[in-house]
Amino acid sequence: MTTLIWAIVILGALAIIFGLILAVAAKVFEVEVDPRLPEIQACLAGANCGGCGYPGCGGCAEAILAGKAPVTACAPAGPENAAKIAAIMGMAAPSGDKMVAHVLCNGGCNAKDNFEYRGVTDCLAATKVCGGDAKACRYGCFGFGSCVEACKFDAIHVINGVAVVDKEKCTNCGACRAACPHHLIVEVPYKQKVFVNCSNKDKGPAVTKVCANSCIACGMCERTCKFDAIHVVNNVAVIDYNKCRNCTMCAKACPRNAIEPIPTPEEKEKFKAAQKAAAEKKAAAAALEAEKKVNEAIAKKVAEKKAAAEAAKAEAEAAPAEEATEAAAE
Repeated sequence: MTTLIWAIVILGALAIIFGLILAVAAKVFEVEVDPRLPEIQACLAGANCGGCGYPGCGGCAEAILAGKAPVTACAPAGPENAAKIAAIMGMAAPSGDKMVAHVLCNGGCNAKDNFEYRGVTDCLAATKVCGGDAKACRYGCFGFGSCVEACKFDAIHVINGVAVVDKEKCTNCGACRAACPHHLIVEVPYKQKVFVNCSNKDKGPAVTKVCANSCIACGMCERTCKFDAIHVVNNVAVIDYNKCRNCTMCAKACPRNAIEPIPTPEEKEKFKAAQKAAAEKKAAAAALEAEKKVNEAIAKKVAEKKAAAEAAKAEAEAAPAEEATEAAAE
């Protein structure tokens, strides 16, 4: 019994001694932590998605505190938390439109397959099989859902063979963009409604063979746009979101339904009728202008002839008077 008591006493004393040593060591070797770090980390999404490019939310908070990352580095946190982080850092709150992800492809079931792929259901893996030519369109979406697996916010799903983003859920974390081997997913303004959902850069005849909804670089959208917001670049139409007014006229002009929102047949017919009426009006105005110019030219010629006749008449009347004057002088 005495041995047990001594053992307890000795262990207790050792515990106290080692506790004191550890307490002193903790004070001596203490690493000061900036009190703003936990405050910044509390404002982040906490998903550790890696979309910011740093190892988790802790790494992102440290990068923001060190000035290596902007206060908007954590897209899932949203603009409100970015403003809070800016206040913690003593900076002005960031401004700008909310951005979301968008998939520039609407092929899916409308795109042809070269062969039936029976491998791992992963888009990157599919690019390694037979040169990545499972789809006839070498620029399009495989539809295997690598982006879906990467998204931690349930904001992207494969519908009819092509990935589609739910912009209401999208936090623009960038995980889906990093997962897409064809780089089809881009950052767009939340308020944007019109998109060219095609990334195929091949020429028209080749494109029509691989997808029913592909852009053939016909330029109809470019000629229709009144705001200089869409141009054909490298055989595919590209929208300048800073100029686009979301009028959807380019979508109605597109003969391949490559531009979202895809118009209904009734809208297409109405657009064609309006375009025809505008062309007829323009032609009538041009004809009227041409007729006006012809009439002006005729009137000018008549006036010139009349002026010449009057000048000749005046000259003829003046000749006898001059002769009489000369005779009187002699």
